Amino acid sequence: MDKYLPRLIDKTIENTLQYAGAILIVGPKWCGKTTSAERVAKSILKMQDPDKMLGYLTTAETKPSLLLIGEKPRLIDEWQVAPVLWDAVRNSVDIIGKPGQYILTGSTCVNKENIMHSGTGRITKLVMYPMSLFESKESNGKISLVQLFNNKNLDIDGIKSDLSIENLIKAACRGGWPSSLSINEKFNAKIARSYVDNICDVDCSNIDGIKRDRKRMMAIIKSYARNISTLANDQTILNDLISNDSTMNIQTLKSYLSALEKLFVIDEVEAWCPNIRSASAIRSSKKREFIDPSIAAAALNLTSDYLMQDLNTFGFIFENLCIRDLRVYSNNLGGEISYYHDKYGLEADCVLHLDDGRYALIEFKLGSSQIEMGAKHLLELKHLIKKANEDNHNINLKEPDLLIIITGGEMAYTRDDGVKIIPIGCLKN
Repeated sequence: MDKYLPRLIDKTIENTLQYAGAILIVGPKWCGKTTSAERVAKSILKMQDPDKMLGYLTTAETKPSLLLIGEKPRLIDEWQVAPVLWDAVRNSVDIIGKPGQYILTGSTCVNKENIMHSGTGRITKLVMYPMSLFESKESNGKISLVQLFNNKNLDIDGIKSDLSIENLIKAACRGGWPSSLSINEKFNAKIARSYVDNICDVDCSNIDGIKRDRKRMMAIIKSYARNISTLANDQTILNDLISNDSTMNIQTLKSYLSALEKLFVIDEVEAWCPNIRSASAIRSSKKREFIDPSIAAAALNLTSDYLMQDLNTFGFIFENLCIRDLRVYSNNLGGEISYYHDKYGLEADCVLHLDDGRYALIEFKLGSSQIEMGAKHLLELKHLIKKANEDNHNINLKEPDLLIIITGGEMAYTRDDGVKIIPIGCLKN
C-alpha cells in the first residue's frame, strides 16, 4: 500500500464534522476525495461499485434511508448517482440532530431540480483540489502565507527553493493527481492524458445526459488550453474553433464549457472590482484556468522537453500551477482568490482575500527579468487604492497587507519597496 501523503483539507474535514451534520466534498475526479474521506469515515457506501450499483439504485428508488444505515460518520461516495440521497441525508440529519453523521463525495455538480432542498444549515460544502506542490512534498514550505499575513516584517531573505525550472515543468505536466506520484516518472504525463480522454469519452455526456461529441469536446479543451491564464472571452474561443468546425456556435460552446465547469475541469478566476476606477475601466470577465495545469499540457501534447525550449508557453502554464496552489492554500485559510486588470494595463494576476478582510496583491513571474515590471504594477495598484481613499472618503477601501511576486526562481527576498519575491517551491498555506 502506498504511503498516504496528508492533504491540507484533512484537518478541515475533521473540524467540520465537529459541528456540521453532514459534509459534501466536491472536486475533480482522481484528486483524492474518497481517500481523504475514508480516513475519518466509520462505514462506507460506494455508489459506483459495479457489483452492487444496480441494487443500490433500486433501494434508492424505494427506500433511500436504508442506504444510510451504518456506523457514523458514514461515507457515501459518488452520491450523485442517486440524487435522492441528498434529501435522505438532509432529513436524517434533522432527525438525529447531532454533528458528524455523513460525508458525501462527488466529482460532478448535480442539477438543483433533482433535489428538493438546498441542505443549508445541515450539509456543509468543502471543495478539494489536486495536490499543491507543498502536499506533494515538492515545495519545501519554508514560507507560510499565514505567517506572512501575521508578520509583514517576517524575514524571508535567502530562503531557497529546491525546485529548478525543469522540476517545475515536470511537476506541471504531471499534475497534482495523487496516483501520478507512485508511478515511474516517464509515465507521469499519462495520468493527465487519461484524465482528458475520460472527460471527452464518457464524463462530458454523463454529467447531464446530453450527448456531446468527443472530437468537439477535445477541440474545445485544446482551444481553452491555448487561452489559459488570459481573459479570452467565449467569442475568442469560438473563433479559434470554427476554422475546423463551421457548425459550432456560441450556444453549443457555452453548453460544453458548462459541462467542463460541472465536472470541475475548468476553474475560472473571478475579477476583483474595487471602487477605484470607473466600472467601464475594470475588466470583469473571468480569467481562464484549469483545475490543474497538467490538463493544458496534456490537451496540447506538450512534453516537459518541449516546454524547456518554450518557456514563454510554460509561463502561462506556470500561472495556472500557481493559481492551483493558491486555491489550495487559500481554501485551507478560509479565503478566496480573484484577479485585477483594467484597460490601462494595470494588473494583479491574483488577489488573495482572507475571510477577515486582509488581502495580498500577487503577480506571477516565471523568471527574474519580469520582476521589476510586476513590482511596478503592484505598487501602482497600491497607490491607486490609497489615492482613491484620499480623494473619496466614501470609498474606504482597505489597502493591501502584502505585495507578492511568486516566481519559478531559487531565492526569496524582500525588496526595498516592500514587495516580497517568493519562489513557488518555498510556499505553503
